[in-house]
Amino acid sequence: MEDKVHIQIIKTVSTLITTAFALIAGLAWNEAIKAVITEFLHADNAVIGLIIYALIVTIIAVVVTLFIGKTLAKVGIEDSDEK
Repeated sequence: MEDKVHIQIIKTVSTLITTAFALIAGLAWNEAIKAVITEFLHADNAVIGLIIYALIVTIIAVVVTLFIGKTLAKVGIEDSDEK
């Protein structure tokens, strides 16, 4: 039983560390996308800039989510929501 607890702790810590790095990467991309919008689209109006930013991030999130889902399906890993 002690081994199971030890393994669960290691899995949880590795998940937390991976999630932390994903958050940091997400924040970096957040700033990069904002800079690109400001630099190249010259969105003078803050509201328009935010709408463009939200659309770009939404499109990226949908594409990446679909790609990950298809990749998981190819290797035979099911999505837990589909059960």
